[in-house]
Amino acid sequence: MALGRHGSLSAAARALSVNHATIARRLHALETALGEKLVERRPDGYILTPAGTRTLAAAGDMEAAVATLGRRDGDDGPRGKVRVNAPPALAQGFLVGRLAAIPPRYPGLDIDLAADLRVVSLERHETDIAVRLGRPQDGDVLARPLVTMGYGFYGAAKICRRVEEGADPVFVGFDEVNAHLPEAVWLARHFPRARVAFRAGNQFAQAAAARAEAGLALLPHFVGRTDKRLSLCRLTPVPQPREIWLLTRRQDRKEMPIRTVVDALTTMFRDERALFETAHG
Repeated sequence: MALGRHGSLSAAARALSVNHATIARRLHALETALGEKLVERRPDGYILTPAGTRTLAAAGDMEAAVATLGRRDGDDGPRGKVRVNAPPALAQGFLVGRLAAIPPRYPGLDIDLAADLRVVSLERHETDIAVRLGRPQDGDVLARPLVTMGYGFYGAAKICRRVEEGADPVFVGFDEVNAHLPEAVWLARHFPRARVAFRAGNQFAQAAAARAEAGLALLPHFVGRTDKRLSLCRLTPVPQPREIWLLTRRQDRKEMPIRTVVDALTTMFRDERALFETAHG
């Protein structure tokens, strides 16, 4: 059902190469036949009603069954494009290389990885899988916790040694455009008088500045630990760990391509748990 997959009548019309009137007429006929309203019009487009969501799920099951019956022998792997959305640091520093290893194993499966600071909507079909920081507030989605992400102060060895011996810390932080991010707000609140000698827009640039001895960078462990030229500095306090969650649409739970990528993501975070979590003891 093209409307459910693209989220609006305009997208559906483009996908089917038919005009709006035809889409609207077919949709009205389907609603009449089922006796239920399937879509709700909003200022920025159309969204599915609960009845529409149920209808889409049923149509998806039928489509999957037809696809299964129509496969040739030996061609029963996942097929299609799966869109994954994640925060920039996670996408660039952890997911790119690992997700890129999936398509060679499944010749019919393509992955589209988007890095975005804004929260994209699963309901509007802006993505198929969302990897997010913090407990999700979405409605009818499937959400599973992946791992807990801890933080630490990382810097060149001699900078860490100097601070651990009692010198006032000098920091590398976020630029003014990104001063609203949780890590930037936390650092300003807990070290209000400290000098921030270098500012950059992302944590990988901050890690590079820390390597150059500009100061200490507050980094997620998965960024700091993978840079062998950085040392973890014994400086407290540090921010509370944040949970990383994986979200999918409930109606997609039986879709083989999405399920394949979800299983791969779950496995890779589980296997790399030690890279993310704060060590105790």
